[in-house]
Amino acid sequence: MPNISPRGMFIKGTPKNMKSNSKAPLRSIDTHRTRRNVLTGLAAGAGLGLMRLNPLASLMAQEAKAAGLKLGIQIYSLRGFPVDVALDHTKNLGFEEVEFFSGMFPLTASDEEIQKMVQKVKGLGLRISAHGVNGFTKDAEANRKVFEFAKKAGVKNISAAPTPDSMDSLNDLVKEYDIRIAIHNHGPSDRFNKVVDVLRAIEGRDPRIGACADLGHFIRSGEKPVDVIRALAGRLYGVHLKDFAEMKESTRGVILGQGHLDCAAVFDAMIQAKFPADGALSLEYEENPKDPIEDIRQCVATAKTAMTKAKG
Repeated sequence: MPNISPRGMFIKGTPKNMKSNSKAPLRSIDTHRTRRNVLTGLAAGAGLGLMRLNPLASLMAQEAKAAGLKLGIQIYSLRGFPVDVALDHTKNLGFEEVEFFSGMFPLTASDEEIQKMVQKVKGLGLRISAHGVNGFTKDAEANRKVFEFAKKAGVKNISAAPTPDSMDSLNDLVKEYDIRIAIHNHGPSDRFNKVVDVLRAIEGRDPRIGACADLGHFIRSGEKPVDVIRALAGRLYGVHLKDFAEMKESTRGVILGQGHLDCAAVFDAMIQAKFPADGALSLEYEENPKDPIEDIRQCVATAKTAMTKAKG
């Protein structure tokens, strides 16, 4: 998505068996085991029945094993709709979280407007995972206003496009507010073109300053998403799931899995990198803004199927 100014115009085994008491009657041990086996068999049978009756329930149960990864959306993907409609689509498409941008949740919102939005999102059973991409400069007071907004909205992660002279200010603010800054890359023409550019920017900074890896833009920069995630392990607080047809600057966005993004490998890498449970994993689909629903639905299906395969 485009840069947004601070002012906002756009995650077995069974427990160890108890040691058998040599004085205990053998029959009582056999009875215990028999009862356990029967119960296990009944549970397995019930689970199988559930799988047969409700494949979606089975898919969701498997998906939950994927190290707590929760699929959200950068709501910029739904920018062609009013925010209330976009949030309804977010819920109906099966997302669990929403990452806002200022076009739909302005940094200039009043306290009343902020609480109204927070309650609306909560009422839909969703969570606000992040807000951005927000620009930051050497203007410390303007930077503070973004953190004040995030605190009021309960936002843990701010995806950011900071200038080099903003980093001292951001280092102080993440400590004060205990809110993360996640540096977002925007491809070949951006100052954060390669993963090494992000690593250099966060070196020596508070650990709450990390990255929001836009995997699509890294593809455009000629970098493999899995390598990017591994390089950012420990400082990766956001991921934008996005795919492109070619690994070059000028190319077209495609549905997940139809370009250079291997979702299952990406989720494996995220689990290995210990992606935080309160991080922001957001699908971002920028194509077809006027009618993206079916395309996004296909992206969700691809992502959820990949989640069932993720092992870490």
